[in-house]
Amino acid sequence: MPPLNDGFRHESTRTFLGKLAVNSLLAAVAVLFSFSALAAEYEDLSGTNVANGKQIYTQGKGETVPACMTCHGAGGWGLDAMGAPRLAGLGFPYLVKQLSDLGGGKRTPTGAGAVMVVFAGGLTPQERRDVAAYVNSLGGPADLSDLKTLKASGTTIGEAYLGLTIVKYGVVGKVSACQSCHGYNGRGAAPLFPVIGQQKYTYLVTQLTAWRDGTRANDPLGMMRAMAHNLTDADIANVATFLATAPTTTFGNTITPVTNQFASGPND
Repeated sequence: MPPLNDGFRHESTRTFLGKLAVNSLLAAVAVLFSFSALAAEYEDLSGTNVANGKQIYTQGKGETVPACMTCHGAGGWGLDAMGAPRLAGLGFPYLVKQLSDLGGGKRTPTGAGAVMVVFAGGLTPQERRDVAAYVNSLGGPADLSDLKTLKASGTTIGEAYLGLTIVKYGVVGKVSACQSCHGYNGRGAAPLFPVIGQQKYTYLVTQLTAWRDGTRANDPLGMMRAMAHNLTDADIANVATFLATAPTTTFGNTITPVTNQFASGPND
């Protein structure tokens, strides 16, 4: 068979790239519409009762729902020893979705997190929104994972510089850069992508492992399962190590974008 001439090869390459661009554009449009619908469902803060949310968060509800602060802390920064994640600053839409998924059976954690199915299930849809609205109002100083203490207690800690590489640049043929969706150092891109920067280390490891193994499957369009599928245990530890204490802004810049505020305010 005679060799292909350069003109044919170039035309074939252009055709291939053209089809790739079209397919990528269509996929992006599909994702945009999917997430837009998702955001519209959860982002509206109107009709929420922050006072009621505070009551549940700090004192619980009846005998089946203990105070959220028992595990997540008064400031909402979580507790590594219990595997409880940071909630403060994650944004109202994400919190409502997770509480709804937990209470509705779409997310069924294992280990210590398994109790959240019962706790979230003990709240009405309105109460979940109220709790999320209260948590969305929390401020105060950050309470980051103490990686040295965790390591001393026997927890495997990764290498931050290797995690930074994956977060910022990804690995060709393996995983995209985390910041492509989650923003600079994982500080979030609400209402579509939650904050993962300065999340509790143990929670990051648990969730990345669950995404990779398919035991957590409440991600829109299976995006996180696809991203985590090829990660090794070492990759996960490295990413979690970097993100757990990642700065929210660049050196010398004192302004951090607010990613969890919306036009519709809650009713106090």
